[in-house]
Amino acid sequence: MRSTLPRHLILGSTSVYRRQLLERLGLPFTVQSPGVDETPQPGETPAALATRLALAKARAVASQFPDCIVIGCDQVADLHGMSLGKPGDYTRATEQLRRMRGQTVIFHTATAVVCHSAGFCSEGLAPVKVQYRDLSDAEIDFYLRKEAPYDCAGSAKSEGLGIALLKSIESDDPTALIGLPLIRLSAMLRAAGLPLLGDA
Repeated sequence: MRSTLPRHLILGSTSVYRRQLLERLGLPFTVQSPGVDETPQPGETPAALATRLALAKARAVASQFPDCIVIGCDQVADLHGMSLGKPGDYTRATEQLRRMRGQTVIFHTATAVVCHSAGFCSEGLAPVKVQYRDLSDAEIDFYLRKEAPYDCAGSAKSEGLGIALLKSIESDDPTALIGLPLIRLSAMLRAAGLPLLGDA
């Protein structure tokens, strides 16, 4: 793969959080919106939804730029088998946090790397187990008005004040909860022939 895959990298996401995380790897990249319908399919589990959407986003952008390496990502919060996505507004975020308080939630963060011209496709799932504190309505209201995390799955921005909502986090990929599991992504990019540590 190293001799055939191009070096240009595209992040198929408009998320500022994922862009900031990808910048940590020190690789040049551009950003493209995938424009994928994120509606769950009937009976689709949260993990399956996250995986399908990550792959769909990567493929959508890769179809426009077939000679590039494209990263697609998606995250779905799983509350006892129920999918919770981005709330979008205060009312939905309040409902989400009330449902999740005192509960254990699995955040399924999926990543896909695709290059059409090289026939390369890899995908992976990084689950994160999060236990929420037994939050009061006043705490939920204060948090939402302070941070407005309406573009975050599960209504909690863990890299900010949202960390105060949580009792514990269990994960083997520390950045997965923010939206881009860099350990898994690094392995995928190496498999795609993209050097990360000067090992071209």
